Amino acid sequence: MLHLNYRLDGPDSAPVLVLSNSIAATLSMWEPQMEALSRSYRVLRYDTRGHGQSDVPEGAYSIDDLGGDVIGLLDMLGIGRVHFCGLSLGGMTGMWLAQNHPQRLDKLVLSNCVPHIGNPDIWNPRIAAVLQDGMQQAGATQASRWFKPDFQAEYPQRYRELEQEAMDTPAKGYAGCCAVLRDADLSRRLDDIASPTLVIGGAHDLPTPPAKVKDLAQRIPGAKYVEVDGGHLANVDASQAYTAAVLEFLG
Repeated sequence: MLHLNYRLDGPDSAPVLVLSNSIAATLSMWEPQMEALSRSYRVLRYDTRGHGQSDVPEGAYSIDDLGGDVIGLLDMLGIGRVHFCGLSLGGMTGMWLAQNHPQRLDKLVLSNCVPHIGNPDIWNPRIAAVLQDGMQQAGATQASRWFKPDFQAEYPQRYRELEQEAMDTPAKGYAGCCAVLRDADLSRRLDDIASPTLVIGGAHDLPTPPAKVKDLAQRIPGAKYVEVDGGHLANVDASQAYTAAVLEFLG
């Protein structure tokens, strides 16, 4: 069985909230939310396969792999239903779970994500480059597109930490998850999502522009859309507004 690195925080008896990270990040990206969320929820964070301290399987991964990993982790921990909050790649994982295992989800937060990215002409050269040259350049480029313009100047230490995490991502794991972003298409079954859903966009998000994230919200029955003054990792550079939106929705 694939090993996923995970961490549980918060009261044992509280409802479980799963947090799922972006590509080239780890469970530590959720630190800005932890103090507030862990007061009311049993927060389960994990490193997506190929990232952090989780296993790094060979080859291309699929969205079925990433979603199945979450179900396997919940089964291993004896957890039935959960709230789920995923950002970027983690948001696509959340869509898959809502479409394929709706009985396991209560409320769903989809953040800074779209149901289909595609474009092999971008992803295939990136996969080839990181497998040949490693993650130094790719990690730096990834971090440079994550935040609103003033974030690096205002919070240089936090920026460097997240940039280093991106650079430290195993090249095979990053490439495997790039294949997910290249291949996954969750747009055909958005009408099937029955969980109460909050969609969060970032006003300065470059990889998933807010207009596209808002369109996702409009395609999910009953979904609510909130836009915060952040970039792609809006939970980091608009952390207070992001956390408040999640707490209000879950509460």
